[in-house]
Amino acid sequence: MEWTRLTVLELAPGEAYAHASGECEWIVLPLSGGCRVRCRALPGPAPHTPAGPKEGDPASPAFEGVGGGSRPPPATPRGGGPPGVHPPPRVLARRGFGGGAPAAEPQVFELRGREGVFGGPTDFAYVPRDADAEIRSAAGGRFALAGAPCATRLPARYGPAAGVPVELRGAGHCSRQVNNFAAADTFPADRLIAVEVLTPGGNWSSYPPHKHDEHHPGEESRLEEIYYFEIAPHGDTPGLGYQRVTPSPAGKTDILTEVRTGDAVLIPDGWHGPSIAAPGHDMYYLNVMAGPGATREWLIRDHPDHGWIRGRWDGQDVDPRLPFSRTEDHR
Repeated sequence: MEWTRLTVLELAPGEAYAHASGECEWIVLPLSGGCRVRCRALPGPAPHTPAGPKEGDPASPAFEGVGGGSRPPPATPRGGGPPGVHPPPRVLARRGFGGGAPAAEPQVFELRGREGVFGGPTDFAYVPRDADAEIRSAAGGRFALAGAPCATRLPARYGPAAGVPVELRGAGHCSRQVNNFAAADTFPADRLIAVEVLTPGGNWSSYPPHKHDEHHPGEESRLEEIYYFEIAPHGDTPGLGYQRVTPSPAGKTDILTEVRTGDAVLIPDGWHGPSIAAPGHDMYYLNVMAGPGATREWLIRDHPDHGWIRGRWDGQDVDPRLPFSRTEDHR
């Protein structure tokens, strides 16, 4: 993947991960548990003060993920990882924090986190490009690092859970919940767009199928996307779901795959959806998006064969299982 990055960390109690942001901006998002994020800017240009969605020059187009290649495998096999998705390191980095003369004192963000992805929105931390960070969890947990190559260096920041807009989208069996923690119009960043989607078991999410793989001003933005999944089990039975991507005029991506907790699907192009939650197994996915456009925005086109479904939602209620409560048990 050229414009998107994702790393998922499993940290044991007291364990730390040293992270160099390089040419990318990153968001540290607790999936389960809390952590402390220490961030120190390296010598370089002064950060810009964010003032909402940015319009500027495109970032350098030459930025390859791990393994390179322009068309990575579409789905992550369990136990592995495709280009652009970094698997959790079993032996975490042990190098010292930082390295070289710091440009400023480290900033420290205490992330309270949450018990799990169905436990409501979480707080998060933004780590800018050209910085060193350390992520340390006293009690252990699982943490997503969502990133995108960028041109502008913004300040490191804390995002409170209480400030995350929660949207109930769709109706009936197409109902889902969207936690817009880093949507284009809710949290300033240079390239990165990221949201969480929670879908009750038996529902279709990311529906109608839509795409954002071509640049049409005011109508569609060019964004590649990573879907990272966690599926609630039923007792001792692991959860599962399905993801569909069909070819579009801009590309040939064609996927129908089963997804389980820890899986990721890469979508460089194509009509994507539905994301299908099996009955009895609530579905969570993290969407990480970025692209080369001068304006950071999320503009989509519905598939012409299926967009009519939106007209049916006006006469239907939102699934009463939404929104997900912090007290629900998904074991």
